[in-house]
Amino acid sequence: MVPEVDGLSSLSNPLATVEQLSNSSSSLDGVPPALESSVRYAGLQITQAAGILLRLPQEIVAQAMVIFTRFYIGSEGGSFRVNGAKDVSAASVYIAAKLSADPRTTRSICNVYAYLTSGPTRQAFPDPPAHDPESYFLSEGGYHSARALLLQTETIILRTLSFDTKVVIPHHLALTYLQTLGVLPSVPSSTSRALASRTLGHLNLALFSPQLLYVTHQPMTLAVAAIYLAAREVGVKLPSGEWWEVFDVDREDLGFLVVALKSSEGWIKAESEKWHDRSCPLTVDEINLEIKGMS
Repeated sequence: MVPEVDGLSSLSNPLATVEQLSNSSSSLDGVPPALESSVRYAGLQITQAAGILLRLPQEIVAQAMVIFTRFYIGSEGGSFRVNGAKDVSAASVYIAAKLSADPRTTRSICNVYAYLTSGPTRQAFPDPPAHDPESYFLSEGGYHSARALLLQTETIILRTLSFDTKVVIPHHLALTYLQTLGVLPSVPSSTSRALASRTLGHLNLALFSPQLLYVTHQPMTLAVAAIYLAAREVGVKLPSGEWWEVFDVDREDLGFLVVALKSSEGWIKAESEKWHDRSCPLTVDEINLEIKGMS
């Protein structure tokens, strides 16, 4: 990982290097790039669904999603053929919540993931249809096995990340920047509310981006790009001139992120259509079967 920005450590994150982005453990273990992207997206999706069911604040859910993404980065990171996406997702949520003021018990997390990975839920989270509770009932013995795996996976993640679990989320920065730009007054109008909502929506969508935006760009850059795109969509006029330079963002990074944010929605739609009639593999056994079926 690239070190944090000097003097801005409280507002910056360690970023992935070019070498880490080019070579992942999953690819070295024979996972095709398209399948790797699909499994990563499914893992992020179930992480978000778990956060919703656990009633965690969005900031904690986003931090868990970034920890999940970081774990699978680079040849020294985790592999989907060794560490299943479901297990890493559960441990990421556990870590992010434990480090916050709103932790969750291992039992709550194990119960939620048993529910999310049962029967028809796999195709419809976070709003699955009602189905037989016995399909996701976790016995006492089953819970202790799941808890042991959760804690083991937590240890693997912490060791892989060198215990660097700090994640700065750009959402609060974006709202501060909107106020600084004078487009989010203390008594917001319907337009300013729409602008803020659209900005936060882009930041949430970016968590799923196939370009891994949260591990390639700093929070301030993500916040500025989301504001720029949201303002164009809502029709809010921002200050003239290159206002983004005030927030230490250059035009090249801004342009790349705007294009990436705009394309994310289409990519997510394509992924949903690709797996609409079957479940994306979330365990080691499932992904091995998927790869075997491709050969």
